[in-house]
Amino acid sequence: MQKQLLHLVFGGELDNLEDVNFRDLSQLDVVGVFPSYAEAEKAWRAKAQATVDNAQMRYFIVHLHRLLNPDGDDKM
Repeated sequence: MQKQLLHLVFGGELDNLEDVNFRDLSQLDVVGVFPSYAEAEKAWRAKAQATVDNAQMRYFIVHLHRLLNPDGDDKM
């Protein structure tokens, strides 16, 4: 069984392009949790391309496996 390295993809409209401060937290788009960076990147790319007309909209990939195991040995 391949090790799960969980990644979260989410996004929303930013107040301004200089900072990562969301305009309305209740409107965040949680795309999902993915078992690999490659799958998360596909989802991120699809969402980013679908919202390209809104300059304030940004999507992010969060490495959840790094938060779950901050020591970095990935032996969970």
